[in-house]
Amino acid sequence: MDGDDNAEIFFEREDNYQKQTYRNRQYIYGANGKLLLNIPILHPKKGEKKVYKHVEIDPNENWRSLHLKSIESAYQSSPFFEFYYDNIQSTLSASIKSLYEFNVTCTKVVLDSLELFPAINFTNSYKIYLDDQDDFRYLVNAKATLHANFPKYTQVFDDKHGFIPNLSILDLLFNEGPASLRYLYQVGNSL
Repeated sequence: MDGDDNAEIFFEREDNYQKQTYRNRQYIYGANGKLLLNIPILHPKKGEKKVYKHVEIDPNENWRSLHLKSIESAYQSSPFFEFYYDNIQSTLSASIKSLYEFNVTCTKVVLDSLELFPAINFTNSYKIYLDDQDDFRYLVNAKATLHANFPKYTQVFDDKHGFIPNLSILDLLFNEGPASLRYLYQVGNSL
């Protein structure tokens, strides 16, 4: 299943940063179940709003090493770990200071892993409503309930804790490899 060569995506970068979004967190499937990986940021002063593209990753935290160890521990026995891990490791090891730039870099690595090559664009101003584009910005909200059909696939620890849906794309890539794209189309059609 090939990606649409005419597809394009827009990264929202002009909205105010909000806590508790998937912009600085993801969940993976660890030996004890669902495991949060959080990227610490430098928070704005109380009452101050900060535009997402200006949010900086906290340089004093050792989160990169912790994330790599957690990912390795969770997925080293998965079928496609060796195929994708080097790109994930180099991305996590890169000294990117901006949360926005880090997320753009990670998204490009994931798109490349899925063999998708859409045109990538960036917003220049924040619009509450998008008239001429599909608006998927709501998906960044970690507290919102996502009404989608997540078919089961084999996960490393599903014999211990069962199937856990809606995890990081890493879970899908490491477990399903090239079949990940077909799965994503299936889930996307259920939204």
